[in-house]
Amino acid sequence: MRAWSRRHRALHIWLLADLALLAAFWLARSSRAVMTVLADGASAFRAAVGRLCFLTDVSVMEVLCAALVLAAAGYAVWSAAAVVRARGHRGSRAYAAAMGAVCAGLTIYVGFCYLWGVHYYTDSFQDRSGIYAQPVAAEDLAAVTAYFADRLAETAPLVERDGEGRFAVPREEILAAAPHAYDALEERFPFLAFEDQGVKAVRASRVMSALDFTGVYCPFTGEPNVNVDSPACLLASTAAHEMAHQRSVASEQECNFLAILACTTCGDDTYAYSGWLLGYIHLSNALYRADPEAWQAVWAELPAEVAADLRDNNAYWDQFRDTAVRQVSNTVYEGFLKSYGQEQGLQTYGTVVDLLVVYYRDAARTDG
Repeated sequence: MRAWSRRHRALHIWLLADLALLAAFWLARSSRAVMTVLADGASAFRAAVGRLCFLTDVSVMEVLCAALVLAAAGYAVWSAAAVVRARGHRGSRAYAAAMGAVCAGLTIYVGFCYLWGVHYYTDSFQDRSGIYAQPVAAEDLAAVTAYFADRLAETAPLVERDGEGRFAVPREEILAAAPHAYDALEERFPFLAFEDQGVKAVRASRVMSALDFTGVYCPFTGEPNVNVDSPACLLASTAAHEMAHQRSVASEQECNFLAILACTTCGDDTYAYSGWLLGYIHLSNALYRADPEAWQAVWAELPAEVAADLRDNNAYWDQFRDTAVRQVSNTVYEGFLKSYGQEQGLQTYGTVVDLLVVYYRDAARTDG
């Protein structure tokens, strides 16, 4: 037994270190003050790493993910071969291979907890802004949905379209404008100030679509990354969503809300249209469940160009619907959200409707 322990001592120390750090994180979650200190340090670290990663236009996250997949495959092959060669010690060699994989995975998870997980236990955007999601009346939901539809009618003619009237703004142009998306919103909410350098386009975007992701913020590289295979009409609001994460906003519904506010206030017509469109999608989905007749009345007034963009977006995502990969991805991500206290899981995205109605209710009543 002692020989076994000596042989695997380094692995056991590695495992104990991971477990100790995880235990410290779990215990610290109950202290908002401690988590805030950790979150401030994590934010500063990610910003510094992000500045380095933005020295290249290539998504460093994507490179690291590809390297991780290759390394995992290589490690599995190497370990299997090592076990076969270790005659008389195959049990020990198999144990070392398995323990090495477990420790590596735990180390990555520990890094994620300290670089990003801490933000789930600090003051949220709602806490810092004083704008809180509240239960909303059906008539207010209908009014705000109609308000967003009216804004879409105003902005739809202002963006470039193809011969069939569909959204046709080049993706490169959309991404180039990203660094200024939050300029106006930072004036209203100074705590959102951040030195934006843009977003990264993921080359394997088709894989992201299969996994049901339009974008992802990587805390290990400080990069907001976006899917450039999905319809471009929502690319600007997706970029703004990931840039909200870059500002240490962890909540998905708050990031959607901020994306809509940033897009619709930044002064860029393409971003404004994308923001109103994202908001309309969330609001109309909620309105359809609450009052199908009211939903139909708003839908009937949408310009043909907007309806075409919505159909194109739905048609794109329909090809990935109900696939095993998407179902597994959603299940894993829902578990991830719940593990950090987001008890509604993927339903957390629906809370953006309450925020939008609270924020735009007065404007909608005046407009109506």
